[in-house]
Amino acid sequence: MHHLRELTFLYEEQQQAWTAEMHELLLDMKAAVAQARTEGASLLHPLEVADWKARYATLLAEGYQANLPDPPPKTGKQGRRKQSPARNLLDRLSTHQQAVLLFLDRFAVPFDNSLAERDLRMVKVQQKVSGCFRSPAGAVAFCRIRGYLSTVRKQGLALLTALEQALVGHPVSPAF
Repeated sequence: MHHLRELTFLYEEQQQAWTAEMHELLLDMKAAVAQARTEGASLLHPLEVADWKARYATLLAEGYQANLPDPPPKTGKQGRRKQSPARNLLDRLSTHQQAVLLFLDRFAVPFDNSLAERDLRMVKVQQKVSGCFRSPAGAVAFCRIRGYLSTVRKQGLALLTALEQALVGHPVSPAF
């Protein structure tokens, strides 16, 4: 989760106490969901979820208190003022709170987006190595192949077998 890396960075570089507490809170939430899953539950008790969300909101408030906006410059500059990285993170955590904490309400939603990041990483590596795709058709083919392999891997099927079957004209149809 990108938020955890940013919280760690802000704690180490700016020694903001709220960031360490938020980092710990998010990991505690993840552990609570994992524990409930192992006990066979399909969701957390609504009062427990409400408590987690209240603690989250309290830490956001502490963060905003520690990162008050700068007063407007007196130089007459117009436009939007630059915010600190901490303030930007607070804004994202606040604005997208429902998405950040969705894993508490729906166990099917993963805590982090590591799989999605890994899926996109190969496209970025390809661009970095060759500089670009030579044609739009090449980019589409690359993405289609990578998407197929990613889906096959996530469903626990053998990659080599799936590739062999696709090359001989009998692609494995992933389940939805």
